[in-house]
Amino acid sequence: MSLTCKLLAPDDVSILEYLAVNDPDFDLEGRGEPLEPLSPSAARRFLADPAVLFWIARNGAQITGFLYCLVVPLRSSDEQELLLYEIGVRREWRRRGVGRMLLDHMEGWMRTNGVGEVWVFADNLAAVNFYRARAFEVADSQPVYMTHRVR
Repeated sequence: MSLTCKLLAPDDVSILEYLAVNDPDFDLEGRGEPLEPLSPSAARRFLADPAVLFWIARNGAQITGFLYCLVVPLRSSDEQELLLYEIGVRREWRRRGVGRMLLDHMEGWMRTNGVGEVWVFADNLAAVNFYRARAFEVADSQPVYMTHRVR
């Protein structure tokens, strides 16, 4: 097993398309479905956005996992935080260090770029246990996650 990790660049449009079409392979059993890929120009814009950090893990040519984060500027500090928006590991690669490797690369980026805190919404017990094993903590007063779609 020779895992490598890569931070995607604007010319990696085909990788985003592959991940969208194959989303069920990286999600929990029965939860994911193929996603509509971004258009090539939208994918290039997405990957060129300095707030977007998107890593992939590979074993040779096979993509084994991905990690998508957003850099969040703060209104009351010169510091920034990181929102860990999404992580996915191909089913047959789970519990083999892919997720840990992706988080290690994220944390290395954070140290290099002076970002001191990352936060994530964990919506299932497996995710909570994974993040706890990586020293993530649950706040005493957990907020309620709410959404609103403007029509």
